[in-house]
Amino acid sequence: MKIIFLDSVHTILEERMKAQGYTCILAADLPKDECLKLIQDADGIVIRSRFTMNSEFLQFAPNIKFIARSGAGMENIDTVYCEKRKIILFNAPEGNRNAVGEHALGMLLSLMNKLHTADREVRTGKWDREGNRGIELDGKTVGIIGFGNNGSAFAKKLRGFEVKLMAYDKYKSDFGDHFVMECTLEAILQNADVISFHVPQNEETMYMANQSFFDAVQKSIFLLNLSRGKIVQTSALVAAMKSGKVIGAGLDVLEYEKSSFESFFEQEIPSDFSYLLQSDQVILTPHVGGWTNESYFKLSAVLADKIIGHFSEE
Repeated sequence: MKIIFLDSVHTILEERMKAQGYTCILAADLPKDECLKLIQDADGIVIRSRFTMNSEFLQFAPNIKFIARSGAGMENIDTVYCEKRKIILFNAPEGNRNAVGEHALGMLLSLMNKLHTADREVRTGKWDREGNRGIELDGKTVGIIGFGNNGSAFAKKLRGFEVKLMAYDKYKSDFGDHFVMECTLEAILQNADVISFHVPQNEETMYMANQSFFDAVQKSIFLLNLSRGKIVQTSALVAAMKSGKVIGAGLDVLEYEKSSFESFFEQEIPSDFSYLLQSDQVILTPHVGGWTNESYFKLSAVLADKIIGHFSEE
């Protein structure tokens, strides 16, 4: 089989594919028109987020058998079209779930203890102890929305704290245990001090955190989003922050993200995003929640396991 690598991933995937006798062509640095020529006789494609895998793109790959996405989300892939063409889709949420869980915990503790503001102030000669008084996580109720690989990984990281942990997932049930209380979304909105999103982006979850969502929240909360940017409607979040409903937000993803992360700031900055940039109540990271040295390897290793396992069975 011939596999075209349209994005840069850890070399372990290429190495293991070659060990199976597959031909691997690295095309991460090639322009789109050359990539379209390469995939004409390809059996597989490896992608991160560089190109959208839709019918317009995939019509140039008549022999394609699989697409391997180095990451968890599949919103850049037309899954309906791929199903019609019987193109197998592989992703690797197992590869970066631990990284996401640790990142979420780090963002939350930084927000609650004002580590980001305290560090900046001390560096500029300001010694404000009272202004940087923190809030303890122990005793709080944490609500996790989406209890797949990433949501459950975050829950695992919270086991060392004396917290009440509530979790809601529309697509699964019977996952509760002595530490995690499986519950409704309404229960989280009524009881949580912290709400963290770990859901895929689809028609049901797009702008899930909108004005109605924040209106239904009963406490002043800390909000985390490590899923996809369009899960949280920025205008609604800003309104909730101005009203005091949201007292801190940790955002690894943003509504305004492009498919190419590196070109993010080449667009006009909306006023709501400017508010987030200027707020001391917000911690922003550039979609790196699952982007560690370890996860870079694990994402490719998981994909290799899945591809080899599938085609070995065939």
